[in-house]
Parts: sequence; structure tokens; C-alpha cells
Amino acid sequence: MSAVSDPLTQSPENVSVSPAIPSRLSGDGRQLPSIPNSVPFTAGSQSANRNSNHVLNNRGSNGYGPFLQEYSLMAEYNLLQQKKIQGVYVMPCAKTPLIWSGLIFIRQGLYLGGAFRFSLTIPDNYPDGDCPTFVFEFPIFHPLVDPATGELDIKRAFPRWRRNINHLWEIVQYAKKVFYKIETKSASNLDAAVLYEQDRDVFNSRVAESLKLSKDRLYQPPNLDDPYALRFSPWNEAIHPDTKRQMIQSSQKQSNDAGSANPSDLGLTWIESGQTKVFTRDESGNA
Repeated sequence: MSAVSDPLTQSPENVSVSPAIPSRLSGDGRQLPSIPNSVPFTAGSQSANRNSNHVLNNRGSNGYGPFLQEYSLMAEYNLLQQKKIQGVYVMPCAKTPLIWSGLIFIRQGLYLGGAFRFSLTIPDNYPDGDCPTFVFEFPIFHPLVDPATGELDIKRAFPRWRRNINHLWEIVQYAKKVFYKIETKSASNLDAAVLYEQDRDVFNSRVAESLKLSKDRLYQPPNLDDPYALRFSPWNEAIHPDTKRQMIQSSQKQSNDAGSANPSDLGLTWIESGQTKVFTRDESGNA
């Protein structure tokens, strides 16, 4: 089960996703206890333990021990699920909660049909410290995406990361928004910015080429060596039709039990074979 809203439970690409991490917050507005006073975690202590487990040794400079930090990250993940950002799928990595991997589907606008795999890397001293980094696995042709590294310019929206004010779901939402409202000021990709402002036809052509290349890369193994990362395979008539039918029948039962006829209320969607068009079943229960 993947998360955020609208989780991808069936597609011709046969997405493979591990179970989501159980929610730990009730959503009643409760916050973590105040941060205890402690001696800052110095660079010297980091170097002394550089060969130890990354997560277990991480304390940051804010007094958060590794378990409180992980609790905070899981609270953020639970909040991300509650926001139900449509067309976005996110999963913390199995080896460390400080890296989240995911996929963004673009369903309208200049980047219609785009499916972009990404990773969100959270600083070691979270929830203090600098802004997390957001990197697309494939450098998409976009004014705010570095053409060499694929990194999205997040700091233009979050110039200073503020604990308990800024949240990780806001970064994911912003990463989706940049494909609908194109910004060119202080661009990371100057060629894309100039073409968008001066030659829209050529810009659209470069975007279309980028979309095709990014789709082709979806069938390749993800860059992250993580069992939770989304993986795709071509439609297989020997496997996928029966699986799709079982999932639709399961969604019907869940919808009836929940008193809802809309699969999206349960976080269920499907992708049309051979494209990234999302569809759901009609009132008769047929896909």
C-alpha cells in the first residue's frame, strides 16, 4: 500500500509497493513534547561515528534522540497522508526515514501525462537545520529543475526551514504545483526559462521530448537501492487482468463496508493501459 491520497493500487505497469507505515497520530492536533536541553551534536562526534548506522547515530543539534526524530518523521508522514495530494505517491525508504521516494503524475497543463520519480532527502538534524532537498530521478526540462542533477529549487518557496511551521507535505505539494504554474525568475535551467518566455513552441517541443524520456525510464530500476521504491513493468496479459479484477472486486466490498461508492475515497485508482490517464469504475462497478 502506497500513500498519499489516491494510492496506486493497480496499473498496467504493475506497481510494486510495500505496506505503508502505520499511523501514530490521531489527528487531534497534539504535538511532540518540548525539545529537551542537551549538548549539541558536534562535527567531531559525527566523524567519530561515521561508520556506524546512520539513523541510530543521528541526533542533530536540537536534542532530539534518534527515536524522537523518527517519531517526528512518522508524524510528518501521517500528515502527508491526511492531506491527500492527488496524483502523488510517497514512501519512506526501508533503510532510513530520512529519505522518501515517490512519483508524481501530472494530469493537465503543459506537462500533461508526465510521471516523474523523485526522492526527498531530509537533513540529519531534522526538524531543525536546512530545507530538505527534492531531486527528480530524471532531469525534467523545466525552468526550476537543474538540468544536470534533477534537483528542484525548493528554497525559493522555503528560504529558511522553520520547525513546527513548515512541513514535508508542503514540499511535495510545491513540487507538483511547479508543473501547473511555471515560474522563470532566478531559474535553475536558463534555457528552459528563456524558451518559455520567448519561444513557447520550442519550449513545448522540448517538454514533450522530456516527457517521453521520463516515461521510458519508468521501466528501468529506480536509482535508489530500496525495496519500497516504486517499480513498473509492461502490461502482462497473463497476470494483470486477473489482478485488476480482484482489486476492483475488493474495492466494491470496501466501498460497501465504508458506505461510499467512490473508490478514490478509499485511496483506490487505476491507470488506463498504455497511458497515464487515471480512471475509476462506473456506478455499475465496471472499470
